[in-house]
Amino acid sequence: MFASHGEPVAQSLDDILAGDAELPLGSDLGLAVEGWLAHLIAERGQSAATREAYERDTRQFLSFLKSHLGHPPCLQDLERLDARTIRAFLASRRKAGVTSRSLARSLSALRTFFRWLEREETLKNRAVLQVAAPKIPHSIPKPLTVAGAGALVEHDGGGAAEWIVARDTAVLLLLYGAGLRISEALSLTPGTAPINGRDIMHIKGKGGKERLVPALPIVSDAIAAYIRLCPHALAAGEPLFRGARGGPLSPRLIQLAMEKLRLELGLPDTATPHALRHSFATHLLSAGADLRQIQELLGHASLSTTQVYTEVNRDRLLAVYDQAHPRAARR
Repeated sequence: MFASHGEPVAQSLDDILAGDAELPLGSDLGLAVEGWLAHLIAERGQSAATREAYERDTRQFLSFLKSHLGHPPCLQDLERLDARTIRAFLASRRKAGVTSRSLARSLSALRTFFRWLEREETLKNRAVLQVAAPKIPHSIPKPLTVAGAGALVEHDGGGAAEWIVARDTAVLLLLYGAGLRISEALSLTPGTAPINGRDIMHIKGKGGKERLVPALPIVSDAIAAYIRLCPHALAAGEPLFRGARGGPLSPRLIQLAMEKLRLELGLPDTATPHALRHSFATHLLSAGADLRQIQELLGHASLSTTQVYTEVNRDRLLAVYDQAHPRAARR
C-alpha cells in the first residue's frame, strides 16, 4: 500500500517516522500512534487519503519533538507538552515553506490524536487546544467558461493513441459532466461505471460519504467508446481506467494531460482537473439548479461548502433577484 506521494503507508513505528532507523520511539508512544492510525479508518471511517495525511503530519511532529527534546519522545513527554512547543513546531513548518492550509491540517491531526488519547484514558493534555489555527486565505473556485470546458472535452488529443484520447475524454467528462473528484472517477470499475443501461453511479467520496450521481448520455457514450478501444482486459471488479502498460491510471497522467491541453487551447493556469468539478457546479447553478441539489451531486457534507459557488455566480443571482422580487424593479 502506498501513500499519494509514492511513499509506503506506515505499517510500523519506523515507517511512521519516514523509515528513519535512527529515530525509534518509546514503545508506549509507538503503540499509541499505531492504535490511533488504525482507529481513523476502522472506527471513524476516514478515507485512506486523510489517514495518510494525518500520518505524515504526526511523523513530522514526532521528528520535530525528538530534535526539540534531545531524545526519542514517549507518552510522558506528550503529557508534559505545552502550547509553546506546538507553536514552535508549526513555526518550523512555516519556515520550511508549508502553506497555512497544510499547517491547519497538521494542527487538526494533533488535536484528533490528543482527543483520542484522552478518550482512551491514556493521557490528558489539552495544550494543543490553546494553539490557534493559522488563518486560511479565503478563496473561491475558479471554474472554466462553458466554452473552455467544452473545448477540453472535445479536443482530438493532438496525435496521441486513439484509445488514450478516448480514455482521457471519458475521465474529463466524468469530472465536468458528473462533478466527480478525480479519485472518484479513477475508482470506477466496469461493474460500477454508467454503461450497459446503467445511468446512475454509486460513488463513495470523502470520509466514506456515499451518494448517487446520474450520468449524462454523453458521459456513458464516452466511457463505452473508451472500453471498445482499450487494448487491455477490463475485469468487472478491477479499475476501469488504465495506463499505457495496463496498470491503474495515475491521477498524475490526467493532470499532465490537462497541462498539455491548457497550453494548446490557451486556457489559464487554473484549468486543472479539479476546476472541471468547479465548472460542473457553477454551470449548473447558472442554469438554475438548486443549491441543495448541487450539494447532493458533489457529495458535500455541509451546504456551507457548496455555497461558495454562489460567490462565483453572484451576477446571475442578482439578476434572478431582480426578476423575481416584487420590489426589485424599484432598486
